[in-house]
Amino acid sequence: MSLTLVASNVSKSYNEKPILTNCSFSFDKTGTYVLMGPNGCGKSTFFRICTLLEDPDRGEVNFYSDGALLEKDIKLKRQITLLLPAIGVFNTTVYKNVAYGLRIRGLTGSEIERRVDKALDFVGILDKKNQKALTLSSGETKRLGIARALVIEPEIIFLDEPTASVDPKNTGIIEEIILRMKKQTRSTVIITTHDMSQAKRIGDKLLAMQDGGILERSH
Repeated sequence: MSLTLVASNVSKSYNEKPILTNCSFSFDKTGTYVLMGPNGCGKSTFFRICTLLEDPDRGEVNFYSDGALLEKDIKLKRQITLLLPAIGVFNTTVYKNVAYGLRIRGLTGSEIERRVDKALDFVGILDKKNQKALTLSSGETKRLGIARALVIEPEIIFLDEPTASVDPKNTGIIEEIILRMKKQTRSTVIITTHDMSQAKRIGDKLLAMQDGGILERSH
């Protein structure tokens, strides 16, 4: 099943200041969308609304599967995931951090181990699986967050500034992970950044947040 996300005339204000104004876009293909724009332009607000964490003031966000409108229930919410710039880490091992999302979904034993090992290997920190997660470097912590998102095998992954506050070496590693994600997973990946060169390196479709709406840009 492949999800389609349709945002229709979404508007949102905070303290009477408009952030999103009649913002509309359809994310209807697998691959990587990159949403660009300066800090404060509404990218993160748009992500929170699209991941059903926040309601718009006006307009709506809907998800479709094979043309059928989906209920915004726990089943749908478990098919989408949002990775924020600041990764929340539990005070336990890397393995248990990544396994958590599978345990709350009712998976057990060998299936959890198989999927966690696969996700950690994908992001290049399988050798850290028994290490305390709080001892990871900032770049490794970002990669832990990506593994935790991938392990639940979501249909749509939202990555909000995935290389923020990361050194150039780990930025390159994370970009390579994102490039492999679109080749080796079935997920639609939607990313925010304010780095145009990065957007061109990793994006299939480049979008810009402007005047509270989204415009598609040429590569």
